[in-house]
Amino acid sequence: MNNKSGLILVTGSNGRIGTAVMKRLTGKYGQVIGFDLKAPAPPPPECVRIAVDISSEESVTEGLKMLRAHHGSKIAAVIHLAAYYDFLGEENPKYEEITVKGTQRLLRGLQDGFEVEQFIFSSTMLVHAPNQPGEVLTEDSPIGATWAYPESKVRTEALIRAEHGKIPVAILRLAGVYDDVCHSPPLANQIQRIYERQLASHLYSGDTSHRLSYLHMQDLVDAIERVVEKRAKLPAETTVLIGESEAMSYDELQHGFIKLIHGESWETYSVPSLIAKAGAWAEGLLPGPGPFIKPWMIDRANDDYVLNISRARTLLGWKPKHGLHDTMPKMVAALKADPAGWYREHGLELPSDMPAVHEPAAPRELEMADAHAGHDHGSMKAEPRAAKMAAGLPFKMAGTVYTCPMHPEIRQSSPGNCPRCGMTLEPVA
Repeated sequence: MNNKSGLILVTGSNGRIGTAVMKRLTGKYGQVIGFDLKAPAPPPPECVRIAVDISSEESVTEGLKMLRAHHGSKIAAVIHLAAYYDFLGEENPKYEEITVKGTQRLLRGLQDGFEVEQFIFSSTMLVHAPNQPGEVLTEDSPIGATWAYPESKVRTEALIRAEHGKIPVAILRLAGVYDDVCHSPPLANQIQRIYERQLASHLYSGDTSHRLSYLHMQDLVDAIERVVEKRAKLPAETTVLIGESEAMSYDELQHGFIKLIHGESWETYSVPSLIAKAGAWAEGLLPGPGPFIKPWMIDRANDDYVLNISRARTLLGWKPKHGLHDTMPKMVAALKADPAGWYREHGLELPSDMPAVHEPAAPRELEMADAHAGHDHGSMKAEPRAAKMAAGLPFKMAGTVYTCPMHPEIRQSSPGNCPRCGMTLEPVA
């Protein structure tokens, strides 16, 4: 078998991860094809995307029919990223219809007339019960999802094991993904609270020593590429935790961002959970988009997720090349270079005293901002809009309307993330 030949199919190809995976693998394999609810216009160079609604049996069938007609029936790897998620914390029928049954539709369709060498499913470390104090997660740690999103992944993992048939599967349980600009809703909202000196930035409802593992986008794409490369050598059913083994505590994140943003330090005070819940509930009644912190999140404030990634090292020869601690200065540099642009990029409401349009920085300021962000030309090529942000350049296209691939009813005049599911908004053709 020529390991670089054949077809790669990426679902959720319009998403941030899907776009990065498509760009990384295009040119390295024979064909890289994407399935997504809304095919972009114009399509990326040398990338082909087929409009497929994973929640529709007819759409999945037609998409696979088109794939077979135009690209053949031999598939080296299916990288299944399409799923539903939000930060509301409540059960939503879309979890079952898109994440669980969408995966089932795809798997059954692939077993009808296709030869598939590998099926990769993007799951989450949150399918596990949180760590006990002093412990770390392994792939064999107890399953115990604590809210709707990871619960849908637990159900989908079980479905895949029951129905994958002869198709080898690799389940990747991912830590929280971020990049040099941020693009992590929890981190972006934490940065926002500190930048605006909100009262909430001085308060926390849990133990600030709790830790969460994160994962840089480039390291995630590296891991996926390794899984595809080693598909012939992996067990028929493989589950791997992917993330940084060095997890920062909330306290370390808090003090780190405060120092980077304001050049000072302040204390974070513990608030009883009942009071914090009442405050979050009351804030949600106020006009506006509503607070990011929901009452259900307060119950999860003490959850601890630290990973043992020895299986990823052994099976894939993979380890992260980036770290959240070293990337925090780049996030803050991007924020300071263009605060309004950074807010729009992350779907955050602009403060009333923040100008909606940021003037380009003076040449010397640009030089300093770029030096602070670091020179990563590979990242700049893969993420041109993010690179412009790090350099302090405005990137909004006048007159463009942006919408969510998963929620087309969401429309706004500036880039950002969907307020319902967090996906990156795409320009309307």
